[in-house]
Amino acid sequence: MRSKTYTLFAPIDLRVALVADLHNYPQEKVVQAVRNMRPDCIVMAGDYISKTYLSFIREMTKIAPTFLSIGNHEQARRKKVHRAVKGTDAVLLDNAFVRFRGVYIGGLSTKYDLNWLEMFCALPDYKVLISHHPEYYPKFLKTRNIDLILAGHAHGGQIRLFGRGLFAPGQGLFPKYTSGVYDNKLIVSRGIANPVKIPRLFNEGEVVCVQLRKKEGRMGRQ
Repeated sequence: MRSKTYTLFAPIDLRVALVADLHNYPQEKVVQAVRNMRPDCIVMAGDYISKTYLSFIREMTKIAPTFLSIGNHEQARRKKVHRAVKGTDAVLLDNAFVRFRGVYIGGLSTKYDLNWLEMFCALPDYKVLISHHPEYYPKFLKTRNIDLILAGHAHGGQIRLFGRGLFAPGQGLFPKYTSGVYDNKLIVSRGIANPVKIPRLFNEGEVVCVQLRKKEGRMGRQ
């Protein structure tokens, strides 16, 4: 598992750790990677369900304020996840938003609510949307008034050849949105692990750090 940093210029300074597709990966390694990032907040962009996911969430909240969205693996047990997360210090954003350090952070669930999304887009100031599904981006997110979208789900395309993924759920063969930054607006994590024993080839799992900075200029990568 690697740590990857992307820098975007924004009206605020904020360091965000993006964790996606945890599944059954050894949590201690992820906790240490996130801790080393020294984030201002942590975003968990879906598919974190495992036998011990609540202990992982509690470890995340010890590092920084933690915000969760609903991915496809949480969708089937949505009510149970709501009840469980209430017992932690994390904030579950199920087609909902909060304000944090002058930024609106919203979570668009697998079972999305477009009426809620319209309300979120109408908010003033900088808006960060957690959306587990990058395939939603071209369908109804790309042209909306959202400053930054954080996603996972694509598993980096599973097998990466010549810098491109081979297959992703929701996008099929040769998917477009699998890893990195798109349009200075969408960041897709390759995720940490897979839900089934399908090998990753040339496609290391990752925890992503998103560094928002006030300075003007072009986006950079580290």
